[in-house]
Amino acid sequence: MVDALKLEDFKKLYRERGRSPYHPKMMLKAIIYGYMNNLYSCRKIEEALKRDIHFIWLAGYEKPDFNTINRFRNRVKEDINRVFTELVLWLAQSGYITLDVEYIDGTKIESKANKFTFVWRKSTESNRDRLMRKIKALLQQIDESIAQENAEQEGGQTFTPSDLRNIAANWKRHLEEDPAPKTEEEKKQRKEHRKKIKQLEAHADKLDEYDEKLRIMGDRNSYSKTVQDATFMHMKEDAMNDGMTKPGYNLQIATENQFIVDFGLFQNPGDTLTMIPFYKSFLSRYGKLPQVGVADSGYGSEENYRFMEEAGIEAFVKYNWFHREQRKNYEPDPFSQQAFYYNASEDYYVCPMGQHMERIGTVTSHTESGYETESVRYKAQRCEGCPLRGCCHKAQGDRIIEVNYRLAEYRRKARERLTSEEGLEHRKRRCIEPEAVFGQIKYDMAYKRFRHVGLDKVKMDFAFFAIGFNLKKLCSKMAKQARNGGNTPQSGLLCLVFRIIRPEIRIFWPDCPKMAA
Repeated sequence: MVDALKLEDFKKLYRERGRSPYHPKMMLKAIIYGYMNNLYSCRKIEEALKRDIHFIWLAGYEKPDFNTINRFRNRVKEDINRVFTELVLWLAQSGYITLDVEYIDGTKIESKANKFTFVWRKSTESNRDRLMRKIKALLQQIDESIAQENAEQEGGQTFTPSDLRNIAANWKRHLEEDPAPKTEEEKKQRKEHRKKIKQLEAHADKLDEYDEKLRIMGDRNSYSKTVQDATFMHMKEDAMNDGMTKPGYNLQIATENQFIVDFGLFQNPGDTLTMIPFYKSFLSRYGKLPQVGVADSGYGSEENYRFMEEAGIEAFVKYNWFHREQRKNYEPDPFSQQAFYYNASEDYYVCPMGQHMERIGTVTSHTESGYETESVRYKAQRCEGCPLRGCCHKAQGDRIIEVNYRLAEYRRKARERLTSEEGLEHRKRRCIEPEAVFGQIKYDMAYKRFRHVGLDKVKMDFAFFAIGFNLKKLCSKMAKQARNGGNTPQSGLLCLVFRIIRPEIRIFWPDCPKMAA
């Protein structure tokens, strides 16, 4: 496999002069074979190159040390993704996969960061607000002339560290220009002013620190001081059962026939916001989108359903209470909005007591990614004195419900797909696709913790692992085929069928590219 790769880009990573380097193909063989055998440490690979006959044969008696191996991995961290893509395309050409069906799921993998070096957004913002109140109280004690110069900032609510340093410098200049104090009272006042200047400079440094923390955090709720790219998340592997969060990354993978066909590492713990960038990653990697997408209820949002519909992907994606609806004894809560009768012709709902809930307007909201959702509001005529009020709702005033018709329609279509014969097959298959791969990753191959600092290096490390995993899976399938008489898979057609959608309603794909086989 490695000998068949085109590594012209690797040659650009080496200098033309100096000592002759180890051949990149030899280095790739040694490292990938190490990952196939659960060896992720450069020192362990170095030891294997001296003692293991398989490594010795692959390396041709070459013995690079652990520093050389580590430098090579870091040197090719931007090109190793292309190697992974080449391998997946080879698997598609050989018929092991089709790239038409994508089973998506995510898991949390712990980072190398110290688990007690957390920085939380909520505490940082509250501390910053408390500091701003101290700053404003201190600035009120400034001389009148300086207060006049900075009146706009005082009333305008916020200060930057540079503003505070300028105020402190102006205050210090005013003190130097004033005549030397003569009485004890003047000396005491001068000393008090200098003390306040030092306090203001200290507040400026602290404000700078809080602003830097918020800048590093970005849209996240936390990060680790030792590995700033890592976010604190709840992990399934909780040895102490105390629900403690740990620094890590949200690993998203797409599998087909238990091969990893795409992967992505995200800093947000939820799966909902990862689907759209993950599909765009698939498109940039292979120049096409899959025909079918299968995922669990963590991805069932209006934004994701709309994206898949506009992109022409047949979505077999569950929503929150899908499994509850499939139970034989399932009965919806009579006081929930889903159980209310709706009169479509006159546009009103009927509550359990028979009152008409008239439409009173619409409300728009935005998701974390900026997607706008629209819901219609309906209000009951009079809830006062209703005998069912305690069961229906406990809020003040008459009950108001919000209905998102677009999301309800997407869920209806998803329900039809998921309960069809094809949907049942995909649901059965999803349990043995990404879930089985995660089990093999974490328990069979003991890949439970990233060993690198920084998101770019973590992506590089998992790219090496994914290549080794796919090759290991390929060897297993080839051995199984040999035992069964040497049958080879038939090459699948890489075709993609798109649904026709009116251009004016597209928001994700205004100019959807035409995908070729």
